[in-house]
Amino acid sequence: MSIAAAALLWGLSATVGRAAFTGRVFPEAGIGRVDPLILSQSRVTFSCAAVGLAFATAGRTRRLRVRLADFPKLFLLGLGGVAASNYFYYLAVERTNVGTAIILQYTAPVWVLLYMVARGREPVSLRKAGSVLLAVAGIALVIGLAGGRKMALDPGGIAAALTAALSFSYYNIGGHDALRRYDRWTVLFSTTLAASLFWILVNPPAKILAARYSPSAWLFLAGFSLVSLLLPYAFYFRGLERVDPTRAVVASCLEPVFSILIASLALKEGVGGLEAAGIVMVLAAVLLAGNPGGETRARAASGHGGG
Repeated sequence: MSIAAAALLWGLSATVGRAAFTGRVFPEAGIGRVDPLILSQSRVTFSCAAVGLAFATAGRTRRLRVRLADFPKLFLLGLGGVAASNYFYYLAVERTNVGTAIILQYTAPVWVLLYMVARGREPVSLRKAGSVLLAVAGIALVIGLAGGRKMALDPGGIAAALTAALSFSYYNIGGHDALRRYDRWTVLFSTTLAASLFWILVNPPAKILAARYSPSAWLFLAGFSLVSLLLPYAFYFRGLERVDPTRAVVASCLEPVFSILIASLALKEGVGGLEAAGIVMVLAAVLLAGNPGGETRARAASGHGGG
């Protein structure tokens, strides 16, 4: 249920974000002017600050510390996983369209499965391979590719979307490994801190201030970062503690399903027959892969307690 909760929050934030950035809500805030880089930067920075402040207020900052030998791995996970997957996904949306970005990003289950099998970390399983292919095919139907919607084949956008997929795959695999040694809040804080420091170097505060975003836009970005990154990743890590990376990434494919369903209710966007079939296929893929919320406690063997 943890990964399903994360997917629900991602789907909700996708719908809210689409409505905000297209001016359907909060038009006076000028949110549509926000650069993809600043959107990515604000999400990790606000999330990192929220976790750090919460633990500092509770006097539990020692819980966020990591061993010096593990810091480089967590730092790379923050850069290659959090920062890269966020930025390249938004860049792909900007250069192509949402459908193209989603279908390419959600090839991640394929890459995760191939890596885990190639490294001998997961056994070859027709059930697991079937769930991966069913999930990808289902997403293709959900976003309307089979119904005539065309992919925007901009080379830079395609490259960005595939990079986002590989980054998300890396985050699943590396995050699963990190959660064997640390609880989810420690991993989340360390990776968002690394991403935040990186973005400060790439895009210093002076450049951000020069953009002159309105207070309403900043307030929206702060709230959006909590709903779209901090809370869903906390839930996602909770699930990733308990299942292998392939099952986790297959379950994450529920995000576009929830996004479509929420949009149909909140934005009065209908769900066609092919989209409904895609939703059923994704749900079937998750069931085929196994229960994403409560089996295979991967950390139990290491004796590491939950957070």
